[in-house]
Formats: sequence, structure tokens, C-alpha cells
Amino acid sequence: MKILFVIDTYDTSNNGTSISAQRFAAELRKRGHEVKILTAGEPDEYKFAVPNFTMPVFQPLMDKHDFDFAQFLGPEAMNVIKSAVEWADIVHGFLPFALEITAQRYAAKIGKPNTGAFHMQPENMTSSVGLGKVEVVNDWFYKVFRREYYDRFRHVHCVSNFMADMIRSHGYKAKLHVISNGIQEDFLEAGRRFIEEGRPEKTPELEGKILITMVGRLSGEKRQDVIIDAVPYSKYADKIQLVFAGRGPKYDEYVKLGEKLPNKPMFVYLDKEKLIHLLGMTDLYVHASDMESEAISCIEAFATGLVPVIANSDVSATPQFALDGRSLFMPGHPKDLARAIDYWLDHPNERKYIGGLYHESAKKYTLENSVSQFEEMLLEEIADNKLS
Repeated sequence: MKILFVIDTYDTSNNGTSISAQRFAAELRKRGHEVKILTAGEPDEYKFAVPNFTMPVFQPLMDKHDFDFAQFLGPEAMNVIKSAVEWADIVHGFLPFALEITAQRYAAKIGKPNTGAFHMQPENMTSSVGLGKVEVVNDWFYKVFRREYYDRFRHVHCVSNFMADMIRSHGYKAKLHVISNGIQEDFLEAGRRFIEEGRPEKTPELEGKILITMVGRLSGEKRQDVIIDAVPYSKYADKIQLVFAGRGPKYDEYVKLGEKLPNKPMFVYLDKEKLIHLLGMTDLYVHASDMESEAISCIEAFATGLVPVIANSDVSATPQFALDGRSLFMPGHPKDLARAIDYWLDHPNERKYIGGLYHESAKKYTLENSVSQFEEMLLEEIADNKLS
């Protein structure tokens, strides 16, 4: 198949949707498909590129999130969009924004098969402007996204059962395909190695410290602040070293907040190999986000044999990964997080055993399995399109 991915921002490693698009594209190419990307930026052999669209007022915030909207207005952009859609056998859009909407409508106009994906909760957007928990605002976005975009598809990819249930509750009628974003085999292989051979020695600056890690953008809904605030309530406060792998608009705020801790948090931005090494040295993984459509970084962490401690939020899919209540804490509650942290630190042998069970549970979330399911969805849409 010639598959066109439509996504505003493709070339970034600080955005879960973009990373998923990159990994799916690479895996599909391994299977013999041609995959090209319609996106903002510069063209290359794999890209149909349109200029960036500068957002009035909000562009500085977009820059902090490493996100660019794509231009969709004017003859130059429209010519690129038409060429991209006409090239493809099937068009798949990742986000409910103007570029994706324009591509979908042109695909439908010329009878081209097309599918969509629901990767991003409205709450992820509204949290950036302090409205993440205002239901009337989020409900409005769910409605607009459905009316302008998702109602136009027969098939929609959702990354979790939680997300599928959420959009069904908002009246979405397309056939929903629940397919994980999937993790790369490297994380599972590392977990197998750590379990069989032992976890790597800590670097000299981390010796004698208890390493607690979270991976994710430094943004409001990810709630790294809850982890920082939890440390003083732990009996291990003097030994805990927090490491946050990611970057984002809350960096300065979190650096300042962390100054109160005995060991100031470390902020890093790592490639895959270095991230796996960090997870290997980690004692406990915490995922404090209030809002997540899946949280692939959490799966990657427990694939390496780590026990996760997860915020039990009712607007997050991540609690689905908890094997039992010991891996959950009340969202936004530092004292309850400290309780969960201390439990696992008090029981190292149990933590090691349960970490092995988490490693096993991660095997069902492989990228290879996810892409196979994704291929099936595309083929189903192509068949349905022929009958329409």
C-alpha cells in the first residue's frame, strides 16, 4: 500500500503522537509499504511539506511544547495537500486540526479511502491554558472534533479502551479500533536482560541514592509537581533522587519547586539508548499525569522490569496498566504518592518480583503487534470504500 500519514508536527521526539507516527511509519516500511508524511516543515523523499502556520497569540506556547501547526490556506499549501492525497492508496490523519481536516475532505471528495486517529484528548490542550478540568470547555472540543472531523470516518484508531469509551460517551459513531501505540522491542529486551543479569550499576553521582524517574513532557497535566511535593513526606526523602526525562514549558517552575528537596531533581532529555540505561538504574517509576490517552512512556518503563506507581485519574488511561492497587495513588495528592513510594521501597524483594510480572504484562503492547492491527484497519477501510 501507499499510505499517507497526515500530522502537523512530525519531526520531534517530545510529543507522543509524533513519536508514534514515526515508529508506525518505520515499521510499515519494513513490511514493504510505501509511507509518506504530509506535515509542516521541509520536504524530503518521505515528506509532502507545507509551511508552518503561526498561531496568533498562542505561538510562544506552541514553541514551548515543540508543536507546529501546518499551513492549510492558499494555493501553494492546497497544491501540496492535493498531490499528497492523490499519491496515496489510503490517507490516515493523526489529529483533528486544519491540515488533517483539509486532507480528509479532499480524500473523500475524490473517493480515496481514509481513516483517522484519536490520539489527543481535549484536556491535553485545555490544560495548557489552565482549563483542563473545566468540563464544559472540554465537552465543547469533543463536540467540535466529532462534528468537523471524526464523524466523517468509517474507522477510527483509539490508543486505549479508556479513550474509546470516552469518545463513545461523547456520541462518536465510527467503528473504533483499539490499538496501542506500541513499544519497541529494545525495552522488552532490556527488561529481560535486567531480570536475568541484574540491573546496571548506578553512576557515581547516583550511588547510595534511591532513583525515582518519570518520563514525559514538562507540562501542567503531567503533574511532575506532585512527585516533587511528595518527596518530603517520604521516610526516604534524604536519599531520593528524582529524574525527569523530558522538556516543556514547566521547566523553570519545576526547577524552582525542586530547590526545597535534599537532592535537587535532575532534568534530562535522552535518546533511546540512554533512556533505557536510566530506566535500568531506576528503583521506582512514577507516572503522575492527570490526563493521558495511553502513556507509552509508562509501558516502556515497566517493560524494563520496573514497578510503576500511577495516578489513578478518571481522565487517564494509564491506570489500566496497574496490576493491583499498590501501583495506584490518588491523583494530585503528594501524601498518598509518598505512601505508595514508601510501600515499594520498604519491600525490595516484592518490588523485584512484581517488576518481573510487569515486564511480562508489557509483552502484549509490542509495536509489531500494534502495526499488524493497524494494517488490518487500513485494509478494512479500503474494502469498505470500494462498496460505498
